[in-house]
Amino acid sequence: MRHNTIIGFVLLPILSLSLASCNESEFLKEEALSFYTPSNSYVTESDFMSAVTTLYSQVRNNLWGTTYGGSPYFVSTDIAKDGRFQLNSTRFGGHTVYCVPTNSVMKSTWDNWYKLVSNANSIIDRAEGASMSNASKKRFVAEAKFFRAFGYRFLVYLYGGVPLVLNEVTSPKTDYVRASKQEVLNQMADDLQEACAGLPDISSVEEGRVSNLVAYHLLAETYISLGEYQKAIDAATVVINDPNTAIMTDRFGCMANQNPTDPDLKFTQEGDVFWDMYRAGNQSRSSGNKESLWVCQFEVDTNGGLLASAGGWTINGQGANLLERTAGPAYWGLYLDPDGKPGTLGFSQSTYMSGGAGVSLMMNTDWWLNDLWESDWDNDIRNAPHNIVRDVVYNNPSSAYYGKSALEYVSPTQVAQPWRWYPFPSKITTPGQHPDDLFTDKSLLALKGTAGSTYRDQYIFRLAETYLLRAEAYLDAGNAQKAAEDVNVVRERSKANPVAASDVTLDYILDERAREFVYEEPRRIILTRVGKLVERVRKYNELNSSEIQDYHELWPIPQSFIDANVSVTIEQNPGY
Repeated sequence: MRHNTIIGFVLLPILSLSLASCNESEFLKEEALSFYTPSNSYVTESDFMSAVTTLYSQVRNNLWGTTYGGSPYFVSTDIAKDGRFQLNSTRFGGHTVYCVPTNSVMKSTWDNWYKLVSNANSIIDRAEGASMSNASKKRFVAEAKFFRAFGYRFLVYLYGGVPLVLNEVTSPKTDYVRASKQEVLNQMADDLQEACAGLPDISSVEEGRVSNLVAYHLLAETYISLGEYQKAIDAATVVINDPNTAIMTDRFGCMANQNPTDPDLKFTQEGDVFWDMYRAGNQSRSSGNKESLWVCQFEVDTNGGLLASAGGWTINGQGANLLERTAGPAYWGLYLDPDGKPGTLGFSQSTYMSGGAGVSLMMNTDWWLNDLWESDWDNDIRNAPHNIVRDVVYNNPSSAYYGKSALEYVSPTQVAQPWRWYPFPSKITTPGQHPDDLFTDKSLLALKGTAGSTYRDQYIFRLAETYLLRAEAYLDAGNAQKAAEDVNVVRERSKANPVAASDVTLDYILDERAREFVYEEPRRIILTRVGKLVERVRKYNELNSSEIQDYHELWPIPQSFIDANVSVTIEQNPGY
């Protein structure tokens, strides 16, 4: 660009001399020669592949990077609360302070999902005129329509009826109109039907790329919201009955012959298949994981991979996969023993007890940690000590309490700063599997201060959810027996007691989802989809139960969007 500017100034006198003799209309006609425009960026198959790759990158950032480990989708729901609300009242400890039309998270979430929709629209509109085969055009359009539906999934469940933008926007627009929730859902269903027909089988797609089964999965969820329960059952059944999918019931992957160990907690326990699901590398179908439908892929020290061993949890100002940092306790700080002396080593470790290098931004609710597991406390493998870390020990050899439980011998730090350590699901981190370059002392599993990322791929959809979606559709259709059978497929894998048909309710299915998908599914989306957010926060979230209001079921439309849409009045959601 600098060279172009210099050349422009050099040529200006010459052009001025000849201006009178040239065709003025031709001279003033703009033609982009040295920079990208939509007209020269969507031409070849390679161009469209780059554009589609951008959609995947946007989803990855929206879910795990720019949202700070996905925390807006977890915090202040039934499963999680703000971890440091005592220190800052503007956090999600209080909806009336945080959940307002001018909040930056409300705005960035809106903007980011609409950017995904916008980029998908460009692919859809420009595919017909591209220089590629009809088969390639069909696939790219199907893929883009899936992503458009995926973007609207978040917008419609977070904000309600929102503007439907179905074509590339090429000039400033100030007259957007909110569509109804029904209209948005109908459009999602239309897009997903085309995606189901145009996307390839799961057996033939590259790792991390969406297949027709991913589209059927989301279509099933959308049909439930539309009240089309048999269609939802049929769509989910396509996924479940595919010979390339299966619930994982046997040990598999990179650590199939190993058991979880921890040098601080001093346990070595028999491993389980649920534990295998979250070892680094085991999310890929190439690991043998036939339950995996779609994952966000992260690569360490690879350009565009969004994980770095040197940069840690930020890479060139971008957030990496920040789940460990967000949900992990800040146990690396000064943690005193009952005598007031240092009880821990004072640095983060790649262990179960420390959870990596967290900063305690969110923690699980008491309901999720305790009440949810009561009926199957000792047998549900999802509640095993290596899957939910419930103990912490003093690991400083110079402490008189070395090796003893800090829960039994209570630390004064824990009393003064309860966010320093708390129980957490181990899936937020990768104990013992951080990259070698992040260790300052591998023998102690001591991590650098730049740690904090979760160094593995993240599930978006997996088959266990498809079963629970079909269970929900069966229940809505009045078939509680079939609903129980699907729920029990998931429970049987976890060695939990089966549920009777008479006990299956929507709340029971939501409970099962909480056990299976904590910090994995966007919990806020799941609860607002079924209209249960406020009810379950009041019932299960001890921090937010008394302050959440009915209107917080939806987020506010960002004030900046309302103000910019000067040609048409955009109505704000009630209560805001």
